Amino acid sequence: MKFSGGADHGDEETLGYLVTAFTRRESVMRQPIEPGTRLWEDTGLVTFSLTTGAAFALQVMHPTVGAVVGEHSVFRTDAIGRARRSIASVMTWVYGGEEALAEGDRLRTLHAPLKSTVDGVTHKALAAGPYAWIILTAPYAYEAGARYFSGKPLSPEDAEAFYAEIVQLARNLHVAEKEIPPTYDAYRKYFDDMLDHTLVAHRTAYEFLAGTRRIPPPPALPRLARPLWRVAMDVPGRLQHFVTVGTLPEKAREILGLTWTRRDEQVLRALGFAVGRLLPLLPERLRYFPIAYEARKVDRARRALRRALARRPV
Repeated sequence: MKFSGGADHGDEETLGYLVTAFTRRESVMRQPIEPGTRLWEDTGLVTFSLTTGAAFALQVMHPTVGAVVGEHSVFRTDAIGRARRSIASVMTWVYGGEEALAEGDRLRTLHAPLKSTVDGVTHKALAAGPYAWIILTAPYAYEAGARYFSGKPLSPEDAEAFYAEIVQLARNLHVAEKEIPPTYDAYRKYFDDMLDHTLVAHRTAYEFLAGTRRIPPPPALPRLARPLWRVAMDVPGRLQHFVTVGTLPEKAREILGLTWTRRDEQVLRALGFAVGRLLPLLPERLRYFPIAYEARKVDRARRALRRALARRPV
């Protein structure tokens, strides 16, 4: 069978069928995240940012991700801008509806040309395994967030159901199906195997952790204002670094040579307890990032409209 040049009519029909079938399968597998899911309820909370540092550190401990991020990311010079863009992108994945799928397409296009060569080895941003790892740090980050900063830690049943939502999210972001563990138990084995056999004490991870402690000023900040920035960011930087190190898996801390004491763990748990009790007391507008808040408001309006329509006279 030929698919070029001298293909006959039957071959063209076969090719067209295959393309159509693949497109339909892709369409079925990629579906926006719906209201009512745990992703919808939890991703937009401002506490989401407390475990993004651990997720990013895990990502750049992968040799390929660390190499590409180390060469192309602006986290050293514009950490706050990068964090804002990353959080906005994640909020779009969950709350964007059809725009979430477009965001997945945009990210693939954005990262397609990115690569880095280290010691003669070329690392590509969209290599299937490393790209999947970026997304598959999310279940761990969510679990850590629930464990430390929520009054609702994940039960085994919740974790399984929640992981199914992450699988959908991964498909929406074009993660290769063969790279997605099919069940939560398979994911736990995959995650432990990554820690044991793939992740390394990568230079980019150390640079990132240093940046969490001493948050670099925005590029546009005037030079004369930078000493004030360092003073103002000292306590937030210490706190961010502490939480990032504390929410890493113990094995990851061992790989990186990071110290974490029993006292540190007690302080983090006390901090998490306070955050978990304070957060529900805040107005929704303050509990959620703006994209999440607006999406939730729109969903409530739609449901109110459906109720009004159901009550209309006939």
